[in-house]
Amino acid sequence: MENKVSFKQILWYFIFFSIIGLVIETIFCLITTGVLESRKGLIWGPFCPVYGVGAAVLILILNKYENNSLKIFLIGSIFGNIIEYLLSFGLEALYGSRFWDYSYLKWHLNGRICVLYSFYWGALAFILIKWIKNPMDKMINKISNSKILHISIVIFFIVDSLATVWAITTYQNRIGSQYYNIENNAKENFITKTLFSNEIMVKTFPNLRYIEADGTEKYIRDIINSN
Repeated sequence: MENKVSFKQILWYFIFFSIIGLVIETIFCLITTGVLESRKGLIWGPFCPVYGVGAAVLILILNKYENNSLKIFLIGSIFGNIIEYLLSFGLEALYGSRFWDYSYLKWHLNGRICVLYSFYWGALAFILIKWIKNPMDKMINKISNSKILHISIVIFFIVDSLATVWAITTYQNRIGSQYYNIENNAKENFITKTLFSNEIMVKTFPNLRYIEADGTEKYIRDIINSN
């Protein structure tokens, strides 16, 4: 009989893999580029939501194939790419900037997904279903079933997401105003200047880009450093 996945499980999959994904992404970046930098996706907390969403969705889709390793790998590769592409497109539409770009790699699609990461998604799916899910489910079962706890967590992530949109929008408008003489109708206050200062934003989101009037994208950190 197929095991059903509960809302509680989905929520904790998201939290756990958002954190683990951030750690892996940071280490991978350090090994491949020699640079230690933030790979966060939200302004507050150690979270990289693309991994949390990806892992939770993959578990939902692949749970019924736990005894078929080849299907897990192949379907995981395909759906991992779909998830990553949709998230890349959605985040760019929401924030007006890309969080990752694979244009420097071979066999990519619009810089949003690539063959190399397809393999990673397949491997991740295999590891998730074969080695991680069952032990993790045992851990999750020990966590309180309190509705207040889980509602509070959901509210936190909603607030964190909205604050991230606010922070990035403020940051990009500020850069346009300071370095491109573009009028900024949204006047800043003490809160935005303190919580979303250039120093904090560069440190938190070092790979954010600013789209110029001609469509050219530049790293905001480079714009700041060149002025």
